Amino acid sequence: MTTQNGATVTDPSGVRIELDHVSKIYPGATTPAVDDASLDIPAGEIVVFVGPSGCGKTTMMRMINRLSEPTSGRIRIGDQDALSIKPTELRRKIGYSIQQAGLFPHMTIRQNVGLVPGLLRWDRKRIDSRVDELLDLVGLEPGQYADRYPRQLSGGQQQRVGVARALAADPPVLLMDEPFGAVDPITRSTLQDELLRLQTELRKTIVFVTHDFGEAVKLGDRIAVLGPRSKVLQYDTPQTILASPADDTVAGFVGSGASLRQLGLMRIKDVELRDHLAVSADDTVEQVRTKLADCEFDWAVVVDQRHRPVKWVRESRLRHAATLSDAVEDLDVVSTHSTLEDALEAILAEQHASAVVTGPSGRYAGVVTLDTLIDTITRLRAEANAETSEP
Repeated sequence: MTTQNGATVTDPSGVRIELDHVSKIYPGATTPAVDDASLDIPAGEIVVFVGPSGCGKTTMMRMINRLSEPTSGRIRIGDQDALSIKPTELRRKIGYSIQQAGLFPHMTIRQNVGLVPGLLRWDRKRIDSRVDELLDLVGLEPGQYADRYPRQLSGGQQQRVGVARALAADPPVLLMDEPFGAVDPITRSTLQDELLRLQTELRKTIVFVTHDFGEAVKLGDRIAVLGPRSKVLQYDTPQTILASPADDTVAGFVGSGASLRQLGLMRIKDVELRDHLAVSADDTVEQVRTKLADCEFDWAVVVDQRHRPVKWVRESRLRHAATLSDAVEDLDVVSTHSTLEDALEAILAEQHASAVVTGPSGRYAGVVTLDTLIDTITRLRAEANAETSEP
């Protein structure tokens, strides 16, 4: 542990990665897929490679674990030359998560997650303990999911298992190749929040590939904007790239929605949450009516026994309901790790000008309101205008 400005910060368990003038030319190709690329990736950070299809971003990432062998250049992981390590040994020390999870369909979830520890000859008790720990970490109850097969899980659940498998041997480096690209937008946002939550605890070095600049802004401590042949057009923080694109090509890739994406730079944990009535899923209709009558709201969040929000209920729907389950409605939630952009989308999707927020362990934390977002946007615009008007 270290202390910064009075706050305790977890030391990174990840290591620095250095790509030094790395190139890749496939046999028979006339031009390199990656041409003389150099990057310094700090330990414990999420660095996102973003660029158009075919620019070589996946190839550059795959050279880190030698799934694609570099033609020239040097790659260092921590204090080791990656090219001096046997590829199979190297890959067992680097987690790898891909789109659609890549799980083995004939293996149970426990077997999938425990695969690499098994190859490293961990004993069975240690493997089982690690699998249970990781499934719980990614929000899947081990007793409920460990003995299922991938086909018995939703796409989002499979991606969670894919992340758990990548983390199984506690690698310092995690490579993620568009891991959330095949799921629906709501599930995708939830998985992004989960990754950010995990990273606050684990502090791995994560290299993440995407073609979605909004995802890069949300996840990245730094973003590498890549052009043809993985030329590094700009490598900086999301804030700097949004505010000062390096050239017209980067500005075009950032797009006209850059001002809205400023909302993607602030987390819900950075704004004030409002208390809002929560009722238990075990309450009777009469109990909920009484609670609503005693407060200023005409709707309530419904939480389970672990105080996790599962539904919401309007007062008007209670009038003719025999049980609470007859009146509840589906609920989309955001987490304290979600961005204000996520919150705005959730508010627009709901009918009560608020987004329900979860904190640690998915527990109900309060709501973020449309008024809060409007006040924040107004303040951000005022600050931006003040900066541009300075001589």
